[in-house]
Amino acid sequence: MTSPHLDDTHDPAITSWVDGANAPDTDFPITNLPFGVFRHDFEERPRVGIAIGDRVLDGLAAMRAGLFNTLDPAVRDALASWTLNPLMTLGRGDARAVRGVVHRLLRADTAEGERAQALAGDILASPDAIGMRVPAEIGDYTDFYASVFHATNVGSMFRPDNPLLPNYKWMPIGYHGRASSIIASGTPVRRPHGQTAANPAGPPTRTASARLDYELEIGAFIARGNRVGDTIPLAEAEEHLFGLCLLNDWSARDLQQWEYQPLGPFLAKNFATTVSPWIVTLDALAPFRTPSFARPDGDPSPLPYLDDPTDRAHGGFGITLEVWLRTAAMRDAGRPAERLSHGSFGSMYWTLAQMLTHHASNGCNLRPGDLIGSGTVSGPERDARGCLLELAWRGQEPVTLSSGETRAFLHDGDEVTLRGWCARDGFRRIGFGECRGQVTPAVG
Repeated sequence: MTSPHLDDTHDPAITSWVDGANAPDTDFPITNLPFGVFRHDFEERPRVGIAIGDRVLDGLAAMRAGLFNTLDPAVRDALASWTLNPLMTLGRGDARAVRGVVHRLLRADTAEGERAQALAGDILASPDAIGMRVPAEIGDYTDFYASVFHATNVGSMFRPDNPLLPNYKWMPIGYHGRASSIIASGTPVRRPHGQTAANPAGPPTRTASARLDYELEIGAFIARGNRVGDTIPLAEAEEHLFGLCLLNDWSARDLQQWEYQPLGPFLAKNFATTVSPWIVTLDALAPFRTPSFARPDGDPSPLPYLDDPTDRAHGGFGITLEVWLRTAAMRDAGRPAERLSHGSFGSMYWTLAQMLTHHASNGCNLRPGDLIGSGTVSGPERDARGCLLELAWRGQEPVTLSSGETRAFLHDGDEVTLRGWCARDGFRRIGFGECRGQVTPAVG
């Protein structure tokens, strides 16, 4: 693993001819340039796009206009694809080359930018005229449990005398989720049915979940994969990570409580997982790298395959994360969403590189477009807890909203929005956009 590389694509003094990219509060300045997949309202064919300010650069249109002629033909073909999987397959190096070319195309002070600006009407799309898609065809999805604060809080609810199981501080804990129910931001989330039991010994009844929850997470998309039987050394792990997004792993806590023994989550979590539409590349995130989590004295050191000096020095990401809630009553009254939590991805006990390396350590093959979830991001402070299970402490301490409503768990009509961004002196703020979903009533 090499330390993050900074170049002129991170220069805060460079401006874009796309005016919206120069606004100080935009998530998508010219130093970001995240990848996504969208569809024009007038056609079915999805296209690769790159966010810039309040516009989207159409990869197919730019390719047809000859703006990507300096790129390798395989890269141009990938940018003309229906998904990001071909670009992910090529790897981070080729994605980095695209980022460099697009940066020059969108600059206000280059010949390439002058040419692209003359074609603005053909190569830029307005968010109002497009629909964003899940940015890759996701073959497999694995969700981790990497926040020691979340794991300790949840463990203490069910095992007050032994919140953390012995294996937690030795390896990243995860489970395999359901890729088919990963949905794009803005897609409604139907309240699920399942078995619940008031008594731990049963008997259960089948009913709509009464304890629906969100989970604030970071998602990481895989770039180059590995063959069955091969491993991915920690020093090479980040070359297999394409970029990051926001992720909401919706959870039915009453279903989960009854079903999780002995094999873990099943129907409580596989009904919906929402991802934000834009993948922020690791190259864009280079200025915002942080040391990995500082383990307290007495905690074990990771086993050698999970330890690397560069990962210790730069394995973290300085991402600020928030959860916002808007109830149906708040919408009817014209009230804005209200912030429930504010935390940092820097509080995670395990790094994304460690998660990826551990995932492949038994020879499990990861493939381009696969998705890794970090697990709920929670910090040590109460307002940094990343789900209602923690915020309302298993329903015993409901959250009171400014509207006078209370929430122990989500109600029908509630809209949950996740937001994330990075900020550091000497660099432009960059963001992830929104990851949004509204709960709709159960059916049947």
